[in-house]
Amino acid sequence: WVVRWGLIHREIGSIEAIGVDEIAYRRGHKYLTLVYQIDADCRRLLYVARDRTEESLRGFFNAVPETSIQSLKFICTDMWRQYMNVIAEKAADVVHILDRYHVMKKFGDALNKVRVEEARQLKADGYEEVLKGSRWCLLKRPENLTDKQTVKLDDLLQYNLKSIKAYLMREDFQRFWSYQSPAWAGRFLDQWCTRAMRSKIEPMKDMARTLRRHRTLLLNWFLARGEISNGSVEG
Repeated sequence: WVVRWGLIHREIGSIEAIGVDEIAYRRGHKYLTLVYQIDADCRRLLYVARDRTEESLRGFFNAVPETSIQSLKFICTDMWRQYMNVIAEKAADVVHILDRYHVMKKFGDALNKVRVEEARQLKADGYEEVLKGSRWCLLKRPENLTDKQTVKLDDLLQYNLKSIKAYLMREDFQRFWSYQSPAWAGRFLDQWCTRAMRSKIEPMKDMARTLRRHRTLLLNWFLARGEISNGSVEG
């Protein structure tokens, strides 16, 4: 209520883009919903609410002046269904974008699922535990690896493992963000999803299904490039 009162009695002005995110506290058992202004030339926290329910985000749209909502051009979120439902209800005409950070985080989650299962299977079958200590080698971007992690990754790349195939698929998808044309990006996305569905790696197939389901919102990212703050909205 304090946040809502503050919004109503504060000069918000024109807002072109907002980013919606949630943060966990109390060891991940409680959440807060955060709404940021992420205009290209302005980044600030606008709103905080308890939980990450539809009502949590709906409170933002109910509290902010109608003129500010009408000026919105872009909304950037993760794939949390409750948020997406409210945006479809309250801002259906605004360009809705999936946040790049959260898309790639889902890739990391899928890759790690492959790694954990394969490491368990290798150990159970009595094979060399080559994936031991490999988590960050595979999850971090190559340019962020330590020298020791780089050596470990180079060694892992010599093996014909599902984890390595999943890693290479994740790295290949990074090319999606470098396209200038949404049409060509869409073609790449479709081809990547087709390859993933043929990979027989279930977490990557699940990732392909997710990308296909959100294809339009993924391609909206190209409409907003240069129009919103380069900073990601994760808490």
